[in-house]
Amino acid sequence: MKSTLVCVSIVGSTIISWFSRKQRLFTLSSAEAEYMATSLAGCKAIWLRKLLTGLLRIELQLTVIDCDNQSCIKFFGNLVFHDRSKHIDICYHHIRGIVQRGIITLQYVPTEEKTTCILTKALPGSRFVYLREKLCVVKNTFPCKREC
Repeated sequence: MKSTLVCVSIVGSTIISWFSRKQRLFTLSSAEAEYMATSLAGCKAIWLRKLLTGLLRIELQLTVIDCDNQSCIKFFGNLVFHDRSKHIDICYHHIRGIVQRGIITLQYVPTEEKTTCILTKALPGSRFVYLREKLCVVKNTFPCKREC
C-alpha cells in the first residue's frame, strides 16, 4: 500500500503552499514512509528558504518540520545507516546532512495535533474546525451572491 505525502508550508501564520499526493515508492514500514515524506518536505523547505532569502534579503530562522513518527526522527539523528534503511534510495538521505547542520529540525507532534490530517482524512466537524483554526484558515464570511 502506498502512503499519502502531505506538505503544508507556513511562514509566520500564513500558509504559502501545500500539496497532497501518493508516494511514488512502496515502503516496508510507516517509519520508512515518514522518512521519505520528511525528506521530500525538507527539500521543499530548503527551496522555499532560498527563494525567500533571495526575495526578501533576510536571514531566516530555523525551519521546523513536524513528524508524528519517533522512529523517523531517530533515522535522521543517527549518522550510521541502519540495516533496515539501507535499501532506501540515496536521494532521501541527503536531507540528513541538512538536519545535522542545524538548518532544519524535526519536531515530534502527536498524530491528534497534526494539521495535515485535514488534507487526507475525513474528520468530524469539531476536529475539522479545530485543525482549520490551527492552520489559521478562517471561514469565508462573505455572503454568497449566487442565487440557488
